[in-house]
Amino acid sequence: MNAIVYQKFGNTAVLQSIDQPKPIIQSSQILVKVKAFSINPMDWKIRKGEMTLMSGSKFPKHTGTDFSGTVEEIGGSVSGFMKGDEVFGVVKDMMKEGVSAEYVAVPASLVWKKPSMISFPQAASIPVVGTAAVTALEKMGKINSQTSVLVNGATGGFGMFLLQLLKQRGADVTAVTNSKGVEFAKKWGANAVIDYTKENVLSQSSTYDIVIDLSGKMGYKAAKQIMQSKAIFLNPTPKPIEIPVSFFKNLFTSKKHIVIVSSPSTNYIDVLLGAVKDGMQIEVNKVFPFSQYREAYQYTEQGGYIGKVVVEIK
Repeated sequence: MNAIVYQKFGNTAVLQSIDQPKPIIQSSQILVKVKAFSINPMDWKIRKGEMTLMSGSKFPKHTGTDFSGTVEEIGGSVSGFMKGDEVFGVVKDMMKEGVSAEYVAVPASLVWKKPSMISFPQAASIPVVGTAAVTALEKMGKINSQTSVLVNGATGGFGMFLLQLLKQRGADVTAVTNSKGVEFAKKWGANAVIDYTKENVLSQSSTYDIVIDLSGKMGYKAAKQIMQSKAIFLNPTPKPIEIPVSFFKNLFTSKKHIVIVSSPSTNYIDVLLGAVKDGMQIEVNKVFPFSQYREAYQYTEQGGYIGKVVVEIK
């Protein structure tokens, strides 16, 4: 089967397509014929060597974390699936595994049936950023129409899910995005939208109960000036050092810095599937063919797009 791997850390030039054997599944696994896989920022952070403490330096490495496809083979201890079922899922260890191949073997506990009303590219877009959005909601605690939330970088994949989930819960949401994202942010439920190409959110007078920085460009230090006295700053893209440092800093300030670390599970996916059933929109900005995998990663790493970017295998 064809698979995308890399033999050293670096930019997209290190990615290469190779032929390797189809995976042999264990009794608790499912073999999926991959139809699509999405691209997430963690993919290139790992590939560039920014996460070596967790990913290790053993090569070759694969890329890609969440996928969709059809069931090809079922392990002996697996029930509830049949060959040919349309499914989506995620690898168990995104730091050391990947789905950028024609077939992938994953635990049955990390595979879910694809809703018929969404496409394979849409389904492949759900697990990583969708789970992160649900986790962010949990970190926010009780929210209602009086809760003011600023979402910075609001119209990428993470923001797409988060805005719609916040709307379901009635929060007062201000979204920060570029000119292309303004109408999407409104459609997904933002009460107010700031176009960062025209206005600096840090220079305005409004303050917020919750600030979440999905772009990774604002940072806690800058965000404090638009946070209310007992507000929280949610950081879904922490540097490794920020995880322990934030804990100790929070002991001495009322403006809390909360790191988001998420992991897909059935409980989270059930929330997302319920939202999809209720009409949640999943915007796939661009679908690249498997042969253009380098171009797909180059496009994604440039940023500024709406929703998700997906690689499709036919």
